[in-house]
Amino acid sequence: MTKDKPIKTTVPTSLPTTKSADNLRIVTSAHLATSYPELSEFEFGLIIASNAFRSWLIRCMNAAGAKDMAVLDVLILHHVTHREKEKRLADICFILNIEDTHVASYSLKKLVAAGLVRSEKKGKEMFYSTTPEGTALCDRYKEVRDSCLVSSFSKTEDEKKQLADMAKFLRNLSGLYDQASRGASSY
Repeated sequence: MTKDKPIKTTVPTSLPTTKSADNLRIVTSAHLATSYPELSEFEFGLIIASNAFRSWLIRCMNAAGAKDMAVLDVLILHHVTHREKEKRLADICFILNIEDTHVASYSLKKLVAAGLVRSEKKGKEMFYSTTPEGTALCDRYKEVRDSCLVSSFSKTEDEKKQLADMAKFLRNLSGLYDQASRGASSY
């Protein structure tokens, strides 16, 4: 019987990079960047942007007056408030691309217990809507968002078009990742 040797690893002192013909790309996983470095660079940007966005959601909601909300709670509260229409759990999960309905259901229970959302059973379905307290919290969130975030944008036509184009790109990209997820599940 042979003795296994321990695996030696080193921790880099800087972010891994991969060189392209025209510039230096910053990636988080250089071993993944060999086949399509532009995608790896985009994914690294997506990682840090999504983490910054999650942090922003929590801090903005804290500033608005709700101290113990998770990211999903904030997202669901805003969606339930959207257009002042009642929402079903299935619709919330579909729109927010939440695969695990139990996580969304737990979040809704917390929001109901906090008095921010109400639930009403109609037939076999449960419908959710925002309470006046939930609407007021969303209004305060908007005030903080407008003051701290929206005010830092130039709001030029070029910037507006760029943001709209990026939003469309991200929605399209989500479809590619969803399809790849299905493929990986049967791999």
